[in-house]
Amino acid sequence: MANFRTEQALIAQRKACGMASLRNLRVAYFSPKTSIINYFDIPLNIIDVTMATNIKSSTFDQFGYVQGPLKWAIAFTASIGAVLEVIDTSIVNVALTDIQASLGATVSEVGWVVTGYAIANVVLIPLSAWLGDYFGRKTYFIFSLIGFTLASVLCGLAFNLPMLVFSRILQGLCGGGLLAKAQAILFETFPPAEQGLAQAVFGVGVISGPAIGPTLGGFLVDGLGWRWIFFVNIPFGIIAVAMSFVFLLKDKDKSQTQSQAVDWFGIGFLVIAIGCMQTLLEQGEEDDWFSSGFITTLAIASIIGLGLFIWRELKTDHPAVDLRVLRHRSLAAGSVLSAVVGMGLYGTLFAVPIFAQSILQFTATQTGLLLAPGALASAIVMILLGKLSSKIDARFLIAMGAVGSSGVMFQLATITPQTGTDDLFWPLVWRGAFTVLMFLPLSLAVLGPLPKQDVSAGSGFYNLTRQLGGSIGIALLTTLLDRREAFHRAILLAKLSPYDPETNQRLDALNGALQSQGMDATTAQQQALALLSQIVDTQAAVLSYADCFRVVGVAFICSLPLLLFLGKGGAGAKAPVGH
Repeated sequence: MANFRTEQALIAQRKACGMASLRNLRVAYFSPKTSIINYFDIPLNIIDVTMATNIKSSTFDQFGYVQGPLKWAIAFTASIGAVLEVIDTSIVNVALTDIQASLGATVSEVGWVVTGYAIANVVLIPLSAWLGDYFGRKTYFIFSLIGFTLASVLCGLAFNLPMLVFSRILQGLCGGGLLAKAQAILFETFPPAEQGLAQAVFGVGVISGPAIGPTLGGFLVDGLGWRWIFFVNIPFGIIAVAMSFVFLLKDKDKSQTQSQAVDWFGIGFLVIAIGCMQTLLEQGEEDDWFSSGFITTLAIASIIGLGLFIWRELKTDHPAVDLRVLRHRSLAAGSVLSAVVGMGLYGTLFAVPIFAQSILQFTATQTGLLLAPGALASAIVMILLGKLSSKIDARFLIAMGAVGSSGVMFQLATITPQTGTDDLFWPLVWRGAFTVLMFLPLSLAVLGPLPKQDVSAGSGFYNLTRQLGGSIGIALLTTLLDRREAFHRAILLAKLSPYDPETNQRLDALNGALQSQGMDATTAQQQALALLSQIVDTQAAVLSYADCFRVVGVAFICSLPLLLFLGKGGAGAKAPVGH
């Protein structure tokens, strides 16, 4: 009877580790000398109680989580892929002017270098779970890395704009599989008690990437040329591919998944819905939104595509995107919060560089250096928080991050035309720190409670909402900047009158200064009026930026009630029972 119980326990052990053999127990061990995971099968009938207890000291624990130094090798491998993808979302922004001049493109045409990547990226993110299951997690991740690296080569070698846009779309398609898949790999590799540190390693790149991108891009563009913002991916891509071959665990049996019919209708409806939505967000302000027939058509197609996509995915037995994971309350509420975090993260990093370059007249390199301390603060707080997140209620940390981020936004709203680097330094540092307090605990509170089999689909949906939140935030802030600048300019001009003593005093001062430089009276008067108009334009722009920062601050505060639907995250994490 004792032997029977031992064998039954080992069978349960084998199933928990995801091993398909029915008669043998596959044991995996990591060899530091060869950096290779070796496997050997042992017949169950010759395993005694001693062997059962020794399994805990092997590569897997009783729930199938990786043990020993291998798990950290997996963490760094997955994170490198995610960092490459995130940095490339923003590194191109500082090079658009150089690309436009080099390839002879218009402003609207060169914008598709960014738009094409963003559209391809968001389309692939929700499909990453299905693609990982269909082809194998390791196979798909390595394929995405190789494709991303080769697409970077094509981008750097592009001889005209269509080739560059096409290469960027390929880069976005491959990059979309890196971000969500990397986070899913970490959740499936680390036990709940260690998720904080694992997600901290992942989060350093995701949070710092949008700030590192412009900094690195500025140095490369000014020093080597715009093509090097793509060539710089090559060595890191090769390293990540090599590490993935060595460290990522072998794919499980895929025969059952590959025998299922591919949900081509679901994939098609998703491409229509997300593709049209992302294009609408990217191009809406430039085409004056719904006054354009093109934008209106995109909106209608997106709504219809989204409706058909939801209907299809809930109806089919084997959906391309498993929307049923939204039955988990933490994922549903957390995805909305994720969109707000995306709006704050990407929206702020969109507004600050434009303010620095258009109002403060910063170069690309100076703008990058302005954002660098905030990225460093994010990395430091991420590492420190990784050790504490398992001991503190995630909801408390998220609330602290939301309130702190809101305070920073209202502090940024006090900007003036005389604002300089010193005035922006600490607000941007605190922004980086408080954003981490939202990002890391939110990932743990949203994805931590999910059953292991739902983590991959949940991670794809969660990362999609953050990317879409960023796109929506940028679109809203772009529109708000334009509309509020026109509003403030009209208010300021209404106060300027030839009968206003202060206006006449300012014009006389400008006129006198210009005449003292050798201008004749007529020219000096015309130039004085032009300078006064320029002052009004600058002040109106500054006030519109302040309005944008206030909107983001209010959005953070309004998101706080969603915390009631989240779990405790790391502080309440327990070892899974039903995985």
